[in-house]
Amino acid sequence: MARVTNAPHAASPHGTLYTDGVPGPDGRRIGVLLSHGFTGSPASIVPWGRYLADQGFAVAVPCLPGHGTTWQDMVPTRYDDYYAALEREFETLKARTDAVVVGGLSMGGCLTLTLAERRAEEIAGLIMVNPAVASTNKQLLLLPVMKHLVKAFPAIGNDIKKEGVVEHAYPKTPLKPLASMLEAWKQIRADLPKVTAPVLLFRSADDHVVDPSSARIILSSISSTDASERVLTESYHVATLDNDAEQIFSESAEFIRKVTG
Repeated sequence: MARVTNAPHAASPHGTLYTDGVPGPDGRRIGVLLSHGFTGSPASIVPWGRYLADQGFAVAVPCLPGHGTTWQDMVPTRYDDYYAALEREFETLKARTDAVVVGGLSMGGCLTLTLAERRAEEIAGLIMVNPAVASTNKQLLLLPVMKHLVKAFPAIGNDIKKEGVVEHAYPKTPLKPLASMLEAWKQIRADLPKVTAPVLLFRSADDHVVDPSSARIILSSISSTDASERVLTESYHVATLDNDAEQIFSESAEFIRKVTG
């Protein structure tokens, strides 16, 4: 796998993480693919990935196209570009392991949800943290027009309750990429019944970026017979860097062992 090392974990300046993992007691190697969110970077989920790597899993935390540099680099990219990159990482990790669990934060949760819809038979489990597939924000209704007039709006970043923690997201939100994600939501919601993998969904009770409608839609529409929701009371949107991060990390590890055992 490209950029994989034999070290316990390796990171680029932007936080990208790849680890080899070790076979479990049964000789099987378990892979975990994690995706960061819109305008974010792997830095928001590398601590999660490192925790899982320390549990012996083979972990991939790629940097999505247009991310991890400057917001201008993101302007020509679209949701399909992010998904295609994540699917390529999934193919690579799947070839190296015996089972793969996928997970993500915010749009990363949405991307892995798309993967679970399209590759249902190949995914052992799905973990989402504050995933977005809908919004009650009325300002987004203006997006089809505004995207042709303005390149970007100021971003809502660093939605973290824990003091002193920085997400390292872009300072602006490019509108055309945002519009492409919202357009993709329609098909993603329509295909939710195709999701059959076990699901673990973490939702922050106080989230200033993603409202509760997404979690309700996902959990009420998927076909998974094993689906659980955990409400995080001490974290905002970027919960993987917030006060409830330890809960996310430990329960994720338990979930992965359960669904791949």
